[in-house]
Formats: sequence, structure tokens, C-alpha cells
Amino acid sequence: MTPLAQRITEWLIRWRTILLLLGLVIAAAAWFPTRRLAFDRSIVTLFADDDPLLAPYRKLKHTFGGNELLMAVYRDDELFHPDGRGIVRLAQLSERIEAVDGISGIISIAQPLGPAIVDTNDPLAGRLRQLFEGYTHSANGTIAAIVCVLQPPAESGVSRREIVDRLREIVGPLPSGMLAGEPVMVVDGLRYVEEDGRRLAWTSTVLLAITIFVCFRSLRWVLIPLAVVQLTVMTTEASMALAGLRLTMISSMLRAILTVVAIATVIHVIVRFRDARSKGLSPRLALLEAGTLLAVPIFWACTTDAVGFASLLAARVEPVQQFGLMMAAGSLLVIVSTALLVPGLTLWGRHPIDPGRAWDERMLDRSLPALAGWVQRHRRPILIGSFCVCTLAALGTYRLEVETDFTRNFRRGSPVVTSYQFVETQLGGAGMWDIIVPAPETLTWDYLRRIRTMESRLQNEVLVPGPDGKPQPGLTKVLSLADAAVAGSTRNPETIGLAPVRNSLVRAGEKLLRVRMTALINALYGEDPTQPGKYYLRVMLRAKERQPAAQKRAIIRQVEQICREEFPPSENQPGAEVTGFFVLLTNLVDSVTADQWRTFAVALLGIGIMMLFALRSPRLALIALVPNAAPILVVTGLMGWLGLKINMGAAMIAAVSLGLSIDSSIHYLTTFRRAYAQGGSVPEALAAAHRTTGRALIFASLALIVGFSVLCTSYFVPTIYFGVLVSLAMLGGLAGNLVVLPLLISTFVAEDPLQEGAHGR
Repeated sequence: MTPLAQRITEWLIRWRTILLLLGLVIAAAAWFPTRRLAFDRSIVTLFADDDPLLAPYRKLKHTFGGNELLMAVYRDDELFHPDGRGIVRLAQLSERIEAVDGISGIISIAQPLGPAIVDTNDPLAGRLRQLFEGYTHSANGTIAAIVCVLQPPAESGVSRREIVDRLREIVGPLPSGMLAGEPVMVVDGLRYVEEDGRRLAWTSTVLLAITIFVCFRSLRWVLIPLAVVQLTVMTTEASMALAGLRLTMISSMLRAILTVVAIATVIHVIVRFRDARSKGLSPRLALLEAGTLLAVPIFWACTTDAVGFASLLAARVEPVQQFGLMMAAGSLLVIVSTALLVPGLTLWGRHPIDPGRAWDERMLDRSLPALAGWVQRHRRPILIGSFCVCTLAALGTYRLEVETDFTRNFRRGSPVVTSYQFVETQLGGAGMWDIIVPAPETLTWDYLRRIRTMESRLQNEVLVPGPDGKPQPGLTKVLSLADAAVAGSTRNPETIGLAPVRNSLVRAGEKLLRVRMTALINALYGEDPTQPGKYYLRVMLRAKERQPAAQKRAIIRQVEQICREEFPPSENQPGAEVTGFFVLLTNLVDSVTADQWRTFAVALLGIGIMMLFALRSPRLALIALVPNAAPILVVTGLMGWLGLKINMGAAMIAAVSLGLSIDSSIHYLTTFRRAYAQGGSVPEALAAAHRTTGRALIFASLALIVGFSVLCTSYFVPTIYFGVLVSLAMLGGLAGNLVVLPLLISTFVAEDPLQEGAHGR
């Protein structure tokens, strides 16, 4: 027990009332900024600023007015009824939808000719029905889709969530009425993340309280860890709000991770305080002893956690960097919250102060020291077995694949998945993406013919294996202004020999649709406002959203190849560029996970350095990393062997889990070295560490795994992944610290080097 740790603990106990009041004041002050903490709903921020995917996407957005499209879909068996009743209903619904705030325009089959679109004897009506088939209506004419063009967020004045909710109110009561499109997926994904946050806030709190009560049978010691968690979370979120940061799909895990760090810290205090009370010490002296014993390991545990999380600053994606920064700050705030609340709440009032013992805790009294002895007696087979298991499991990391189907981020049966399955089967594909091609200011038939040649190649040459193994088209729809101009003209320009006549036909067809379908024309041809005089034509593509990652990437590569061949880049023109939500979402998890192993390596290095300072022994610092890194490799490797794909919830599990598990090793090694320095043998010191720190590790792991179980009820699959993977990593870390760590100590560390690191503790 160092004199400095004792003086600090004495000071905290002496001023506990003032510190407790200060903690309450800070909590009250933090409440207001946390109300202003908002979610960043942009997918673009999840890519590095220099990612080559972003430049064409940004060009698409500012040239074509925001680019975001969603589909309002419903069933109408009389859509193309000869008397036009279905088209009249569609037109009325379209007017209601277009009037929704945030909608800049709509595209529907009711627009070009009105009820006359059903006339089977009108060639123009037939061409237009064929043109928009699979886009505004199904091939069998029973499904109608209204494509909604959203205003840019800065112009609309309403959130995407408000738009989606309003459209659902309108479309939901209709037969098979639903919404689909990438903006809907993003809105619903963030909706589920926010709901998970609220659910975690109260449900997990209840479960944690029940578990802690079962372990310690004291309401006081249920309140204390939960209070530390709440103060830590509030101050961290307030710091985010004051710094102008926003929550994202990544940082939504912040509350869960801070809960791990805070609960583990306080449970160590509970166990040490209870042990001191069992020796007959008064509450004040028991707290003094517990604080003196734990001040150093708590400091190093939380600062090492902070260094582990700060490794995420090595990532190139800004939300990942911000998440790492705020988690590092939150880990340090655990120290502050513990210092402010624990002394005052422990010694406050006259209610029962002693933590109780869990039912049948005597079994732990016998089994933990016995486990330490068993490990030492069977060192060689355990060491060989552990190495083989870890190596075999870790090889599965080479089999890991990234989940590119964004709909698989949602549970089966959720509204998002249901709507996407419906659109995939009825309209040919829910994946929307685009090609942007440099265009002249005045469109000519020669230019549009080049576009149609490229479209023909896209429809015929972009192939993927079908269910029977035979090649099938990878694109389900290709649509551009060239198709619209030809369909809207009175004659096919190909049949006209004179160029002026062909061009006049093209302009006439474009004019017809510009009057009737303004939103469509504006979405297909425009001038780049950032480069006056630069015009672009947009080719809209549709593909199946629900298909394997390799197949998606193959489709994108084939489209890019054809675009380069038909419209190659030159000195003055970028050539045709492939972009859109389908492309971004296919590469989204890749973007987030691109730096996973680099940040893991940085975390290993940073934590290793911190462990060297904490333990003052290079050998112990290196040994401490093994039982914490190995479970992470095992968990990620098992994902590969089981065929589970990396999604948003698993994207940063390596660096995060390492930061969460290392503090257990610090507590264990500190206890071991203290027992050994007091004259015990290595077996006796290991038994002492198992008896005290091992007990705290078991209680903390049990409480946190039970608390995290609520995440398995989420609609958002990455949240489920995160809860399960962190729980597995904690179990692996528990096994590592109770089996592998004592095994390595007794095998590779001689007694004299231990004494070298024990001096000054």
C-alpha cells in the first residue's frame, strides 16, 4: 500500500460530503447538454474524406439536387383498369405525397399521360409503360411505386425521420403499403439504434441491479455502481455535445462500453471493502484499506483503457476517431466519477453498509484457489491445448467476409426487411445506384445514342450466376434521359436520316416529359453548380440488394469497366463515374473495418507501453497482453469458421475488446505481486489473487453479461452482434486472466524478476 495512494484515499474520505454534492451538481449541469446531443444521420461521414468513392457521390448530390430517392409502394389490382380508375387513385395519392414537407418531387406512371396511359391502342402509352416498368409499376400491373425525390436536408427544414414517418402514415393503410429505399434503411437503422440506447438505459439497469443484488445482497451497493455509471455516461455525453460532436451508428455503443468499465471498477471496490470489513475494521478504515489497495490499479486500468480506445484515432474514418476519443475521455471520467461518488455513498447514512455474500459463495472460496493450483499442476497440457485452440480458431480470421447487404442489419420480419423483400420480388430490385456522364449543354441524338449503346451493354453484358448456375443479368433496370426522350417522341430517331430532324424529335420527347414529369428530368440531367458550364447526364440503375458481397462487387466492377470503355476519362473530362447508395452501402463496412487490424496493433503497442509503466517489468507487461489479445483472435476467428460476416457491430470489436479486458489483468497482477512481495510463494500469491481479484472478475463479468443480454432483443443486428461479441470477449478475458495468465506467470517468470517489478508498489 503506497503512501501516495493512502493519502489520496484519506483525502477523498475526509471531503466525501463535498465531493458527493459536487458530483450531484455536475450531473445536474451535464443533463442539459446531453439533451442537445443528436445523431449524425449521414452515411458519407462513415467514409474517409479522401475515399475515392466520395467524389462522384458528392458530384451526384449537388448536381441532381440531393440524389436521395425512396419508393412508396402499394398493391392495386386495378392499376391499369381500362376505365383509368387505378391511375386516378394513383394520381390522388401522388398529390398527397408530393405535398409532404421535404419532398421536392415525385415520379409515377400517372404523370406522363394521366388515365390515357392505360390505352392499349396508343403506341406512346405503350412505350411509356414499358419504359417505367419495374420502376413505377410491376410487370403484371398490380403493384404501383411512387418514387419520391427528397430535398437536400439543408433546404427541407424537416428531418428524414419526419418525412419517412409522414409517408408511412399515408401509405401504410393501403394494401401492402410500405416504403423502401436507402434513406428508409438509414432512418430505421438509426431509429433502432436510438431505441436500443433507451432500452439499454433502463432495462439493462434493472438487470444489472438485480444481478449485483444477488451477488452482494445490499441495496446500497446496487446504487453505488449504477450511480457511477450514470455520472460517467452523462459527463461523457455532455462533453460530446459541448465539443459539437454527434452520435453515429458507431458511437451509439458508447453507453454500453462505459458501463463495462465503470461496473468492473466499482465491483473491485465492493469486494475489497467487504474483505476489509470481514477483518473487523470500521467502515471508514475498511474503505481506507480498499481505496489504498485499489487506487493504483484503478488508475492504471482506466488510463490503459483510455490508451486502448485512443488507438482508434489511427483510423481514417472521422466517426471512428471521434468514438475512440470520447471513449478514452469516458474511461478517464470513470476515475472522476468513482472518486466523487463512492466515498460519500459508502459512508452516508445509517442504513446497512456491508455488502453481503452471494448465495453459496463458499463454493467460490474453495474453487478459485483450487483452480490456481490445478493450473500450476497441469501447466504443460494446458499451455499446449490453449495454444492449439487459439491458433486453430484464429485461422478463421482468413475466412472473414464483410456484410454488404444492408438489409441484413435488421431482423427478419422488421418493416425494412419486409419492404425490401417485397420490392425485390415485385419490382425487380431495391438497390438504387447511378452513373453520371459528362454531357453537352444541348443534348443531341448522337450523344444520346452513345448513352443508349452503353445502356445496351450494361443490360446484356453485366452478368452474375443465377440460382441454377447459369448467367443472368446483374442489373434489373437501366433508365436515362435517352430512354425517356425516345419513348416520348412521336417517332424513333433511329429511323430518321437527317440529324436536325432527329435532334428535334429528341427535344420534343424531352419537352413532353419535362412538362409532365419535371422531377424525373431534373433527376436525369443537370448542371454542376460548383462548376458552371459543366453538365452531366444521369443513368439510373437498379440491382438486387439482397445478394452476396462478392456478387455485388462483381456487378460494380463490370459496370465500371463498361463505363470506362464507352466514356473514357480525358484531360478535360472525368469520364463516366459509377456511384450511388448501392455502391456506398456495399463498401460501408469495408470503410469502417479497413483500419481494424491497424488500430488493434496500435492498441497493443499503446497498452503494452502503459503496462510497462504500470508493472515496471517488461516480462510481465508482455505476458499480460497474451490472455487479452488471444480471446479477441479466437472470437473473430470463430466468426470466420461459422460463416458470420463482419457488420457494423463487429467492425471495431478487436480494439474495443482489448481496451475492455486489459484492466482485469492489471488488477490481477497488482494483487499477485503485492501478495508475493509480502513473503508468499508463487503458488500462494496466485491463490491470493484468485481469491480476491478473481472473485471480483467473476462478479463483474456476470453482471455485465446479464446486463448486455437486453441487446439481443434489438431489431438492429449490429447491436446484437456487439452485445454477443463483447460478452464472449469478456468471458474469454475472464478465462484468460484466471487460467492463461497464472499459467504464463508460473511458467515463464522466475521469482527474482518478479521481485524486480515489485519494488515501490
